[in-house]
Amino acid sequence: MNAVEPKISARPVIRQLDEAAVNRIAAGEVVERPASAVKELVENALDAGATRIAVDYADGGKTLIRVTDDGCGMTGDDLPLALSRHATSKIDGSDLLNIHSFGFRGEALPSLGSVGRLTITSRVAGGEAATITVAGGRMGPVRPAALTKGTVVELRDLFYATPARLKFLRSDRAEATAIADVVRRLALAEPAVGFTLRDMGEGGEGRVVFRADAGNGDFFDALAARVGGVLGAEFIDNALRVDVEREGLRLTGYAALPTYSRGSSVQQFVFVNGRPVLDRMLLGALRVAYFDFLSRDRHPAAVLNVECDPERVDVNVHPAKAEVRFREPDAVRSLLITGLRTVLSGGAHRASSTVAGATLAAFTAPQGVARVYQMDRPSGAALGRSFAFQAPDPVQGGLGGFAEEASARIEPVAEVGEALEARPLGAARAQVHENYIIAQTARGMVIVDQHAAHERLVYERLKRQMAEAGVVAQALLIPEIVELSANDAARLLEFAGELRRFGLGIEPFGGGAVAVREVPAILGTVSAAALLRDVLDELADLGTSQLVQAKIEAVLSRMACHGSVRSGRQMRAEEMNALLREMEATPHSGQCNHGRPTYVELQLADIERLFGRR
Repeated sequence: MNAVEPKISARPVIRQLDEAAVNRIAAGEVVERPASAVKELVENALDAGATRIAVDYADGGKTLIRVTDDGCGMTGDDLPLALSRHATSKIDGSDLLNIHSFGFRGEALPSLGSVGRLTITSRVAGGEAATITVAGGRMGPVRPAALTKGTVVELRDLFYATPARLKFLRSDRAEATAIADVVRRLALAEPAVGFTLRDMGEGGEGRVVFRADAGNGDFFDALAARVGGVLGAEFIDNALRVDVEREGLRLTGYAALPTYSRGSSVQQFVFVNGRPVLDRMLLGALRVAYFDFLSRDRHPAAVLNVECDPERVDVNVHPAKAEVRFREPDAVRSLLITGLRTVLSGGAHRASSTVAGATLAAFTAPQGVARVYQMDRPSGAALGRSFAFQAPDPVQGGLGGFAEEASARIEPVAEVGEALEARPLGAARAQVHENYIIAQTARGMVIVDQHAAHERLVYERLKRQMAEAGVVAQALLIPEIVELSANDAARLLEFAGELRRFGLGIEPFGGGAVAVREVPAILGTVSAAALLRDVLDELADLGTSQLVQAKIEAVLSRMACHGSVRSGRQMRAEEMNALLREMEATPHSGQCNHGRPTYVELQLADIERLFGRR
């Protein structure tokens, strides 16, 4: 049998690629789809100091993208240089860490000109307007033009020079949606700049898809107006203002109440020094901050900006600049988690206003009912005499023992009548179906789920006790040895100190083995190997792990459930009022341990509207 002869091939020759090929390769990194082109062009407009930016597109941006701004503009001499690779006015190249602008790589315009038909028209204050065109990498001459101010960048027939890329684009509607998402994200980053987005596919002036006027007032007023315009007024109505500063880092923005959670992460917007980013560490920290209030299938909503010295964050990680790397990631993560938890605690017992809206929507008024006009409302004294006349004889009764339960210690409240009605959760008036407390407030009424509310109160009490006494660790008679890869073992041992705080003691055992010497006593019998592998999965996904803490608090939650007021339990008026007062004094009591609301508040005007009295 003859031996197989090796295949001989010619030695590959090293070649210098021409400028057009280099730009098309760069375009593959910078311009993935029409939305990427919009992002680069709008960021250039923001760097030019624009206060108004208009974005027009047609056919999902495949045939037309036009960005018009009122920024500082460029001269005719600047235009050819702006289309040269790695030419930029943002940096001088001496310091790549001290970056204050969106763009700095000098790749966007030459990349766009290499794969499409690009025209730039610009004018500086006091100068003459000029225009230049580049198509498929071939640049034309600079010509005079007519323009009042700023710059107009028009990109037609994207990817006509690389038709294979067109096959990877999605439908016009999907690409248009991606463009709108990019513009909205940048609008949230710059509340002082006005944005207009139009679909020109139908011809004429086009259809306005999105509009956001420049905000007025201070930063938070402008941001609140912009967030309300982008995410809706409901978000702002149910969001808490965030302004936390520590160790030279500052966290600002708005974070929604836990009961305003979403089914996906579509309302999570994170910025670093005003730059929109999709950073896994930051998004993981956001989820950790809410994990005690939301179930696994719910997601928090927030618009947050991390401000720091530009030299403490590297934005030159990826051509699209969507990823960043912090010099002190632990400090940033700690600021996000502790800052948000402090803000959420300041929200006290608040529940989302959308809960009341959903309740009102559940009431459907019968059709064809004649409108009943409201009569004059009787005075409070007349109502009191009427109710006293209609009230039956007082009957002593109700089940006692509520105050005797160890986990349900609630002190009676001395306030009565109008003083209680002035409280946020009002005065208890009745209990229906032996589970729901009806309370009257100065503005309407509150319906409280007694079991869910008291479950949260007991849970918070148990957590405070655990924080004061610490987590009791159960030493294993024979340490459990868990075999892992060397990388997994090293990653796990980095978090050994944090895991020990929650009663899980681990030590290196040579090679990739880890010895588990202690487990949290409250968890009972637990598989150490399965627990460590779950922790590793969470570390790989989020860069941190709250799994052990979550398991411990899940046990506390079950204990709170068993130790709280049960559904079907009759309560006396003083017991109901005591429960309401403790809810007002306990943070996070507006939602139960699973993120559901513990009460619904209905305004008197809404109730009257249900009956056609308004």
